[in-house]
Amino acid sequence: MSHIVIQDALYGAESVRKLDQLALDALLTASVGGPGAAPTNSSSIVLMKRAGRAAFNELLEAFGTPSLITVFCGSGNNAGDGYIVATLAAEKSLAVRVVELSTPAKLSADALTARDYAVDAGVIFAPFNESIDLSEGVVVDALLGIGASGPMREPYGAAIEMINQAALPVLAIDLPSGLYADSGATAAVAISADITVTFIAAKQGMFTGRGPALCGEVIYHSLDVDEDIFQQVAPSAQLMDLHELMEYLPLRDVDAYKNQFGHSMVIGGDHSFGGAAMMAAEAALRTGSGLVSMATRPVHVAGALARQPEVMVSGIISGQELEPLLDKPSVLIVGPGLGRSPWSEQLLQKAVATGLPMLVDADALNIIAEGRVVPQPQGSGWIMTPHPAEAARLLNVSVAEVQADRFAAVRQIQEKYNAVVLLKGAGTLIAAPGDEVIAVCPYGNPGMATGGMGDVLSGIVGALLAQGLEAKLAAQLGCCLHSAAADMAVEEQGVRGLTATDLLGYLRKLLNGELS
Repeated sequence: MSHIVIQDALYGAESVRKLDQLALDALLTASVGGPGAAPTNSSSIVLMKRAGRAAFNELLEAFGTPSLITVFCGSGNNAGDGYIVATLAAEKSLAVRVVELSTPAKLSADALTARDYAVDAGVIFAPFNESIDLSEGVVVDALLGIGASGPMREPYGAAIEMINQAALPVLAIDLPSGLYADSGATAAVAISADITVTFIAAKQGMFTGRGPALCGEVIYHSLDVDEDIFQQVAPSAQLMDLHELMEYLPLRDVDAYKNQFGHSMVIGGDHSFGGAAMMAAEAALRTGSGLVSMATRPVHVAGALARQPEVMVSGIISGQELEPLLDKPSVLIVGPGLGRSPWSEQLLQKAVATGLPMLVDADALNIIAEGRVVPQPQGSGWIMTPHPAEAARLLNVSVAEVQADRFAAVRQIQEKYNAVVLLKGAGTLIAAPGDEVIAVCPYGNPGMATGGMGDVLSGIVGALLAQGLEAKLAAQLGCCLHSAAADMAVEEQGVRGLTATDLLGYLRKLLNGELS
């Protein structure tokens, strides 16, 4: 049986259903000798048995021999997988019980068959009630599958609350109940799992938004579905791979010189925000930009030079003073610490007028969202890197609406501005013009929830753009380098107290072949 930690190709719920049906059709064809046969209970339950066995094996591998296995079952095929787990546990003489939120009369046909197996194996059944004792063992979540959407129905919400409050190890089958497969958003309550065993196709919502927090370790099983089936349904998203993306980093000849690796200019650092621009400039240097300059408020010049003398720092008081400096850079990094003052607006206006490739971040995004300084930005050559609040301003919606469907939000911004868009957050998403597949970052950790991380990311991506990578690849590689460096830092030093500049040493290691 195929077993990998993750599957690179990600799918939405409807595509997963298509894959499921194609897999079932293939089984029917193989079992009856030809296509077009009517489904039978014995043939359609084959995948359910495989899924249940895969989940059961992962349970034993992760948790050994639990003192008790409590399987919570709903009414659909997800419940059928749970009944199979319970059956296998009983056959191994493990202590197991099924807590049912449905009656046999309401079960799907396959789930009812799976329940009959559990009955024959001597599994104990109990209807759900709020007095169930969850003081020991392991919980298996087989309540809701990929079709869950909208408000949480009772008693499912109460059952999910009970499981979460019990604080026992939880294995979720296919998807944590309450997590939406398409978006990574959740119902009012959702299972917080330690392990999620997902089948046939990895669901895109597992890797962004609330998905990474709720799924725990994701284990993928193909259930022996033929590879040809996956060629018939295109994925909607793809997990990025740092090792693969590093192949696009240009090699350096022995006789290389600085001008071959681009000139990145950071524009930003209004009053009280000089550190943001400096972090972006330092990150650009550490990522290999041949030259790095910075246009900022005059008050920040001395401090910037003291920290990083390799950066060419200019103090400017107006857009007019910036204009003559814009002839030399090959890439502009606009926004770190830019602020939203008249000074900020003048600098952004001059930057946009150059037509140079730009990394647009932070308050540059907020000014653009207001629509005054740059009334109709076309985004030619731009990479935009909003966090959810900035994304909400760009789309004129609420942050909650952005987070309710991050895939839709990143695509809408990309289409509106014709730019490569990197939507930050857990499970960063990247959408590029002409690319129907959204890239998803599988790296990163909660230690990154601290000021300055976005500024360092801007410098990294801008420097890659300056070194000749096309915008989409610069955004993807930069995102993965940034998050993987944070993972290395946390592994060595812990998640608390991580600062943005802590990443720079690890970033340099990654760039020079020390891949995590």
